[in-house]
Amino acid sequence: MTEDKPTKGKLLVAEPSLTGDVSFNRSVVLLAEHNQEGSVGFILNKPLDYNICDLVSEITIPFKVFNGGPVEQDNLYFIHKVPHLIDNSIEISDGIFWGGDFDKTVELINNETITEQDIRFFLGYSGWASYQLDEELLSNSWVVVKNEYESSILEKSSNAFWKEKMLELGGDYLLWSNAPENPTLN
Repeated sequence: MTEDKPTKGKLLVAEPSLTGDVSFNRSVVLLAEHNQEGSVGFILNKPLDYNICDLVSEITIPFKVFNGGPVEQDNLYFIHKVPHLIDNSIEISDGIFWGGDFDKTVELINNETITEQDIRFFLGYSGWASYQLDEELLSNSWVVVKNEYESSILEKSSNAFWKEKMLELGGDYLLWSNAPENPTLN
């Protein structure tokens, strides 16, 4: 299940030791890009108290918005599984795409051609400079796993997703799956 190298399309599961990091504590991140220049990803399991209507007045349907990460939190990003409907999408992998024609996306949401199961919106993203993610992996901040869900990853939205990944990893991670978010409250 665990993978050695981070690559575009894989998941980063926060190690339990990341408890002091507000952004990444108990996070599962989909890597949208990983190369020599750096890495970009989106936190999949941190829904915000906003919906897309709160942020984009032209959209009339209240899709959830997620915290994508600590970088550029005043910008909106999206991933989806409908590249045949959204031009200029960038393939991440396994039926998941990033971005595309936003005006067309708004139109497709409003006429209900795109549903919430097809798209996920994020405020901000997770970003790492060149080799920064590799250093974090060496310091055991993340576990790299294959995205076995492929395009159905968009249906994984709850805080329980991290716990599910801990259970799947097994071994010492089983203990952490039921630990309180703040161990000092135990």
